[in-house]
Amino acid sequence: MTFIGWVQIALFCAVIIAITRPLGGYLTALASGTRTFLSPVLGPVERGIYAMAGIRADAEQGWVGYASAMLVFKLLCFLAAYAMLRLQAGLPLNPMGQSALTPDLAYNTAVSFLTNTNWQSYGGESTMSNASQMVALTVQNFVSAAAGIAIAMAFVRGFARRSAATIGNFWVDLTRITLYGLLPICIVFTLFLVWQGVPQTLGAYVDATTLEGATQSIALGPVASQEAIKMLGTNGGGFFNANSAHPFENPTALVDYLQIISIFALGAALTNMFGRMVGNERQGWAIFAAMGVLFLAGVSVLYWSEAHANPLLTALGMDGSLGNMEGKELRFGIAQTALFSTVTTDASCGAVNAMIESFLPLGGMVPMINIMLGEIIFGGVGSGLYGFLLFAIVAVFVAGLMVGRTPEYLGKKIEAREIKMTMLAILCLPLVMLGFTAIAVVVDAGTSALSTSGPHGFSEALYAYVSAAGNNGSAFAGISANTPFWNTTLGIGMMVGRFFVIIPALAIAGAMARKKTVPASAGTFPTDGPMFVALAVGVILIVGGLTFFPALALGPIVEHFALAAGTVY
Repeated sequence: MTFIGWVQIALFCAVIIAITRPLGGYLTALASGTRTFLSPVLGPVERGIYAMAGIRADAEQGWVGYASAMLVFKLLCFLAAYAMLRLQAGLPLNPMGQSALTPDLAYNTAVSFLTNTNWQSYGGESTMSNASQMVALTVQNFVSAAAGIAIAMAFVRGFARRSAATIGNFWVDLTRITLYGLLPICIVFTLFLVWQGVPQTLGAYVDATTLEGATQSIALGPVASQEAIKMLGTNGGGFFNANSAHPFENPTALVDYLQIISIFALGAALTNMFGRMVGNERQGWAIFAAMGVLFLAGVSVLYWSEAHANPLLTALGMDGSLGNMEGKELRFGIAQTALFSTVTTDASCGAVNAMIESFLPLGGMVPMINIMLGEIIFGGVGSGLYGFLLFAIVAVFVAGLMVGRTPEYLGKKIEAREIKMTMLAILCLPLVMLGFTAIAVVVDAGTSALSTSGPHGFSEALYAYVSAAGNNGSAFAGISANTPFWNTTLGIGMMVGRFFVIIPALAIAGAMARKKTVPASAGTFPTDGPMFVALAVGVILIVGGLTFFPALALGPIVEHFALAAGTVY
C-alpha cells in the first residue's frame, strides 16, 4: 500500500461528499414535481409524453397500483428485449452478422438487463449486434435504473407523508427521472468519453494485421453512450467482454476515476434526498455515514489484501513488490483497482476493471460480502436506499426491544406488518444465493461450468448466485455460465432478488404513508446521530455474518489458509 494509493481513495471520498448535497437537492425536485433549470426546455416534452401515453400527472397511486404499474412495465420490457435478442440475426445494424441468441441465453440476458443486474453469460462484441446493444440493452439500462429510483422515491414518500393513501405515480416518476435526470447527465458524460477516446460509431469493424501476419477484426460500435448509463445507472453490462478492463471502454486513468465516481453519485445523492423529503437532512447524513463506514472497511481490506504478493508466485522467484498484479491493469494499479472493485460491488453495478477471479482469497471475499449485504452500501440507484432503510427498520426494532418500547422510525410506529414485510425482503436474498449454490455444487450441470474444484470452485458458484440475486452482475471469470442450467437458475435468482424486495418495500411504504406521526418523547431512539449509525452497521454485519459466514468458510476463507500453507486448488 502506498501514500498515493490512499490519496486516490481519499480524493474519491471527498468528491462523493461534495456532490451528494447538490445532486440530492435535484433529485428532491424531481420527486416533488417542482420546476428545475431544465423545465423550460424539457417541460413541453414531458407534457407531450403524458398526452401521448394517456397519463394524468396529477393522479397518484396507492402501493398496489404503483406496484402493478411497475410490474406491467417490466413485463413489457422483458418481452420486447427477449423478442429482439431472438430475432437479432434478421435485424439491421448487425455488421458482423451475429446470430440469434438461444432461448435460455435470451431469457437470461433479458431478465438480467430488466432487473438492473446486467449479468453477461455472453461475450458482448462477439454475440450482440449494434442494434441489440443500443435498443435491447442500453434502453433497458435507462429504464431499469429509472425504475429503481422511482421505487426509492415512493418508499421515502411512505415515511414523509402522514395519513395518506398514495405514494406517487409510477409513470410520472419514471418519466421525470429519465427525462430530467439520467438523459441529460448521460449526454454530457458520453461526450466526455468520446473526447477521451471511447468509440461511438455505427461504422464497420476495423481490420488490422497482426505481428504474425494474420488479419484481426477489431470491434467498434456505439460504446460511449452505453458506457455512460452503464456506470451512472449502476448497470454494469459491458459493450465488450472484458468490460471496463477493455481499453475502448476505459482508455485512460481519468475515465476510470470518473467511472468510479459516477457509480456512487446517484446512490449517495439519494440519501440526501431522503433527508430533505422527511424534513431532516441529518437523517440522510446518518444513512450516508453508515454506508460510508462499511465502504471504507471494504476498500481498506481489499487494498491491503491485493497489496500482498501471491505467496505461490513469490516462491517461484517472481517479484512481488507491486503486490498481486495478476488479472489487473498496470495502468490502474492496486489502489484504483481495489477502489473500483469495492465501489462496483457496493453499488450493485458489476462493471469491473480487473478480473476478480485473480484476486487473493480475502481480496475476492470483499466484493462477495459487499453483494451479500444486499447492495445497501450506497447501492444500486434506488435499491441501495430502500435496501438500507429495510435494515434501518430492523435496527430501530432491535432498539425498541432493548428498552421495551414499540419501535419508531421518523415518528412512525413500526408494527408487526412492517417487520414481516421487512424480513421477507431481507431473507429472500440468502435463500436464493445459498439454495442455488448448494444445488449447483452437487449436480453435474452445475459443476461442469466451474474452472476448478475445491474451495475456489465453490467460490465461483457462490459468487455467481450472490451476484445474480444481489443484482450486481460481476463474476469470478473462471465460470462458464452459458448453459441452460446456469442461464435458467441465474435468471430466477435475478428476478427474486429484484422483485421479492421491491414488492415488500412498496407494501411497507403504503402502510407507513397511512400512519400518523407520533411526537418524539424522551424514550424515542434518535435516528440521526452516531448511535443510530453504530446500531445500523452492527445489525447489518450481524445479519450478514450469521447468514453467510458458513458459506464463506467453505470458499475464500479456507482457500486463504490453504494458500498460506502452500496449497493451490
